[in-house]
Amino acid sequence: MKKIALIAALGIMAAAAYSVQPSSEYPMLKIAPTRQKIWDGVPKMQDLSSRLDYYKPLSKTSDAAVIICPGGSYHHLGMYHEGKDVALWFCSKGISAFVLKYRVSGNGWHHPAMLQDIQRSIMLVRKRANTYGINPQKIGAIGFSAGGHLVLMAAEFSGQDELKKIGVDTGVSLAPNFIIPVYPVVSMQDDIAHVRSRKSLLGNDQSQARKDEFSLEMHADKIKCPVFLIANKDDRTVDWRNSDRMDIAMTRAGVDHIFILGQKGDHGFGMGNNAFVHNTKWNDNLLLPWLQENGFAN
Repeated sequence: MKKIALIAALGIMAAAAYSVQPSSEYPMLKIAPTRQKIWDGVPKMQDLSSRLDYYKPLSKTSDAAVIICPGGSYHHLGMYHEGKDVALWFCSKGISAFVLKYRVSGNGWHHPAMLQDIQRSIMLVRKRANTYGINPQKIGAIGFSAGGHLVLMAAEFSGQDELKKIGVDTGVSLAPNFIIPVYPVVSMQDDIAHVRSRKSLLGNDQSQARKDEFSLEMHADKIKCPVFLIANKDDRTVDWRNSDRMDIAMTRAGVDHIFILGQKGDHGFGMGNNAFVHNTKWNDNLLLPWLQENGFAN
């Protein structure tokens, strides 16, 4: 069932979303993450720096877990307002959280490195569900900007086992059980593509066939889990029509989703200590009820 909600216009200037330093939105939470390099023990991959930062809730009230993919144009990563702060918010709701530091083009990586990293992360969290005290059928992913594209890829390309190609026997499903793309990059088509993300993901091979393959609105029928999608019309970084086309495609494909379209708020607000988050409380007022309705939060 599709719903569309409009966040009231707040008159927030784009600079407001970046006007304060990230973090400290949840100052009472003192959680030190446990870090794990996700490729340990895998031949020819063990020296990679990709890692999961595990944030364990002080009071766990849900058996769900979420893998967090910060944005950064597939070039770098916003590890605070789109990573740590997001993990602390989920922990404040009793949900286990894992921040994924995936490979990016700033370090010389292109596809399939990013998809390998999130598939490996889903595999590890699902296989270790008993250790973490979570339900292996309640593992989701939230991603911001290019990270939003990555979690959409995780859902759409879960049948394309990139791990098997490098000799890893997964033994579990690589599909997330819910995804939350936030102001996501979606399309690689020339009219609305975020050019830097496209270049970072695809490198020099940007044929029309490749653009089509990674334009995720063209493969929405492959999504088999609930989706929470949010964007703002005044987004000056990623054209909001990326989300609009994804919404249209998911509606046509019958994907269970909600699309939150705001009028003002621009890009990059994440869950950081900024005006948009303070004024809308989009995570508390919009995301949390959706998680509760779908059985991923209490």
